Amino acid sequence: MSDEMILRAYGKINLGLDVLGKRPDGYHEVRMIMQTVTLYDRLRIRRTKEPGIRLSSNLYFLPTGKDNLVYRAAELLMKERGVKEGVSITLQKCIPVAAGMAGGSSDAAAALIGVNRLFGLGFTRKELMERGVSLGADIPYCIMRGTALAEGIGERLRRLAPMPECFIVLAKPPVSVSTKFVYGNLKADEIKSHPDIEGMERALQTGSLEGIAACMGNVLETVTIAAYPVVGEIKERMREDGAAAALMSGSGPTVFGIFEEKEAADRCRMKLRTDGLVKQAYTVRPFNKRV
Repeated sequence: MSDEMILRAYGKINLGLDVLGKRPDGYHEVRMIMQTVTLYDRLRIRRTKEPGIRLSSNLYFLPTGKDNLVYRAAELLMKERGVKEGVSITLQKCIPVAAGMAGGSSDAAAALIGVNRLFGLGFTRKELMERGVSLGADIPYCIMRGTALAEGIGERLRRLAPMPECFIVLAKPPVSVSTKFVYGNLKADEIKSHPDIEGMERALQTGSLEGIAACMGNVLETVTIAAYPVVGEIKERMREDGAAAALMSGSGPTVFGIFEEKEAADRCRMKLRTDGLVKQAYTVRPFNKRV
């Protein structure tokens, strides 16, 4: 059994995000199509003889104790199985923080997978997903990865046909958006335009990028763009630069644009940076490998 491993924690985008209403428990009932992309954080996980969890990161402002989902994920499994040894985790962040790309949830998912393997704890993937949802609604999907329909609070998952090959520009403006603020200000009963989730499922099945683009939508844009108009400006700029479609991911503020050609995607990415609209911009692809 290895004493150390390195794992990749991949980010996600929402090809479609619909909110059906608020539940009695305060959560929102959602219907989303999620897609993993090739931008990732890296976790180095090492067994230590000294008990406890030590977490460090390349970002000085990230908490490294119980306020961090990675720490809590490791602690959850180690407590349940009564692990006496310790673990040291180094988190190298590349996915933008507080950006609507589930970076923190993906890091926690990787920590669950890594700690399970490193200590030979014997949890199945389904059992890890069941435990992950207690830490965050996106974590089960981040364990599953790929193209999936998410319902409930995001924990009910069904794998879909993979997104066809394309190039995706991710662009995060220099603002951070609180998911709590966005959902708290969403007027779900007043939303007029909804993404076509069924249509997107059909487009995925036939591998039609044009069909996917036509069905995309995110109802949370009604809140985020009103509060941060730069999100709408980036969307418009991406469309002007040839994106088949552009959409905000999650509660934002990251915007993604879908391109058939890498050259067009790279041109758009560079223009967004040169014009000063964003500091963080990447050209990525859909990621559909199972792990």
